[in-house]
Amino acid sequence: MKKYIFILPLIINVFFSSFNFAQEEDTLETSEWKLSVETDLYFTDPFVFLPIFIADKGNLHLEARYNYEDLKTFSGWVGYNFFGGEEFEYFVTPMIGVAVGRTDGIAPGLEFTLGYAGFELYSESEYLFDFASSEYNFFYSWTDLTYSPLDWLWFGISGQITKVIESELETDRGLILGCFYKNFEITGYFYNAFTNDDFFMLALSTEL
Repeated sequence: MKKYIFILPLIINVFFSSFNFAQEEDTLETSEWKLSVETDLYFTDPFVFLPIFIADKGNLHLEARYNYEDLKTFSGWVGYNFFGGEEFEYFVTPMIGVAVGRTDGIAPGLEFTLGYAGFELYSESEYLFDFASSEYNFFYSWTDLTYSPLDWLWFGISGQITKVIESELETDRGLILGCFYKNFEITGYFYNAFTNDDFFMLALSTEL
């Protein structure tokens, strides 16, 4: 399933030069694993259950997904974390992944989070090269822009883009409302309101 923003190389270049890779001063402990699990529930036809497991240790990023690139498809990812900042925080992770199952392929990807004064811009994207045929290659991107008036509450907008070779661009636009309770984050997405293609997605996540 999928998620938007194309000016990523420019963003990376600006942030890296501005903050000089000050990872040693960041809050992410380089000596300990940071583990998290997310479950995305797509209330579509068919209903889709999409689990994601993430493990970070300093600059190392590992990720496992199921039903993301395609139904009945597993993908494993490895990446390198760049992070830093105080008032303005950034976390950027270029990655490479392999998908196996109903879709087999290899994909470069990028995830980033930018935060300032309660605002957060999050994006994840990939371009999958399908092993079966290049006509099944696709680009996918998901971007969220949110604002947190309180530590436990946030709202905003979301966009998803999918582009398969020799096909029209598919876009989904939605609204976001989320909250934090104890060690759990719950975020609801409502896409394509007032159209025949509207759907709801619920994301549940926690740190282990």
